[in-house]
Amino acid sequence: MTTTKAVRVSLLPDAVRRGAFAEASRFRGEFYECLTARRDELFELVDAVLCADGAVKSPVDLTLLHEHRRGYGAMYGGLNHGRIDVDRLQAVLAGLPLPRFEGGRLVLAVDVSPWLRSDAPCSAERLFCHVYGRAKTASQFIPGWPYSFVAALEPGATSWTAILDTVRLGPSDDATAVTATQLRGVVERLIAAGQWQAGDPAIVIVSDAGYDVTRLAWVLGDLPVEMVGRVRSDRVMRLPKPPRMHGANGRPPKHGPEFRLTKPDTWPEPAITTVTDTRNYGKAETQAWDRVHPRLTHRSSWLDHDGELPLVEGTLIRLKVEHLSKDRDAPPVWLWSSRTGVTADDVDRFWQAFLRRFAKQTLGWATPKLRTPEAADRWTWLLIVAHTQLRLARPLAADLRRPWEKPATSNRLTPARVRRGFRNIRAHLACPTRVPKPRGVGPGRPPGTKNKHRAPRYDVGKTVKRPETLKAIGKPGRSW
Repeated sequence: MTTTKAVRVSLLPDAVRRGAFAEASRFRGEFYECLTARRDELFELVDAVLCADGAVKSPVDLTLLHEHRRGYGAMYGGLNHGRIDVDRLQAVLAGLPLPRFEGGRLVLAVDVSPWLRSDAPCSAERLFCHVYGRAKTASQFIPGWPYSFVAALEPGATSWTAILDTVRLGPSDDATAVTATQLRGVVERLIAAGQWQAGDPAIVIVSDAGYDVTRLAWVLGDLPVEMVGRVRSDRVMRLPKPPRMHGANGRPPKHGPEFRLTKPDTWPEPAITTVTDTRNYGKAETQAWDRVHPRLTHRSSWLDHDGELPLVEGTLIRLKVEHLSKDRDAPPVWLWSSRTGVTADDVDRFWQAFLRRFAKQTLGWATPKLRTPEAADRWTWLLIVAHTQLRLARPLAADLRRPWEKPATSNRLTPARVRRGFRNIRAHLACPTRVPKPRGVGPGRPPGTKNKHRAPRYDVGKTVKRPETLKAIGKPGRSW
């Protein structure tokens, strides 16, 4: 194993290694400055996560590693009472080198991942999170904390992503409004960091069917972004309105004929058709229709919209992938892009970016049994920092593979393999933490006494209801 490590590392130029060490050390120093309370403990907790063997099953086990020089009480104090300057950390993450697609294009993905806490009635601000089961009809709703993540995707068959931001959805939050604010903040920070400049290709943002992609495209229309989102297969869209005939009377129509996704007889001839043979998914067939839009009504995220509802046109894409899932007869996937007048290359780029958004990595994110949502937020940001350090250490890692694993070059290592050798890399990185001071053992609760402070219980679900409904505003179909 030592020989393999020496061979792998020696293949890299010294300039590349020195640059990687400098970038990783600089990020560690900037992260340390983002910690405003219990900074030494939180910094060493991240190092313990990176140097632990195998999956993180409990944060208290991390205190047994020699990278964590403080006691388990300091660990609990850091998670419960530590403070992180999130705004500064977000700016630091936006300024790091990011993966790009062809032409230097940035591709972002937004998705919600639930931290399930079904057995925690003393934890506040829990919501019912949708969870898929093993069978098609086995989905259910389980109490937990939903987190919205934004990450920069990397092209190719890889599991690496660059996580840029996370927001926990609260009981009084509107998911679409929170996501729009989150995406706007990420894009503005990328522009401020010089990641996008005038003349660069637009930033592509991909999302799943749980998002109102039309609303996001309208709200973010002033930014250099292109939205690509999955739409439900039972949606009814609208084609462009037909040209007005000379001499026609009456009010001109606003929408064209219906485009029912479940009825092929309502589909016109597609503007673009592509067939691509992929290595991971087999044959992928796409059909695209230009200037397709939904017929908006006063519901969901458009309740607060003033004036006439807009007409948001885009490109509708039907994707049929041979090996998208284990089910060979899986239905096609419908995508909608906010861009019109696309080419065949644009269509292929959209669906390839969407398929890439399913790659996620965690370092025992949902394993701790934390009580407060504030502690969960701190732990989430610590793991984002840990994952970022793994990404920066990719050029420095050796292939410490198991005997049953295939060899891999340094640029093909997975996050799990990079983590195996991070303890050796850490010895050469900057470590700004101070030496712990001995404080002795705390008195704790006197023997024989019980805890008389009963923890409060919290209900699960939304706490704010919309004051307006569809009936209070007007009849469906007459919103304009």
